[in-house]
Amino acid sequence: MGHVVIDVMLKPEILDPQGQAVNGALPRLGFEQFTDVRQGKRFVLTVDGEVTDEVLAAAREAADKLLSNPVIEDVVSVRASDGETTDPGQ
Repeated sequence: MGHVVIDVMLKPEILDPQGQAVNGALPRLGFEQFTDVRQGKRFVLTVDGEVTDEVLAAAREAADKLLSNPVIEDVVSVRASDGETTDPGQ
């Protein structure tokens, strides 16, 4: 079983109120080294078998047509993942 991870972010010019709220809370919690926060979303698509170039191309098309709103969002990453899909570092 393979996994494709898709990351979608708001375009830089779009206001990100959730990111701003987190950015305001970080210093109050002692995390003063961070200067900005942008919030996004991640999708993990599961396929039977290997993640091939064709699967990645189909995932990219799905991301562009369904998983993102091209008016306000950018698809920033479409990649294969071999490990556990719950690890945010993957």
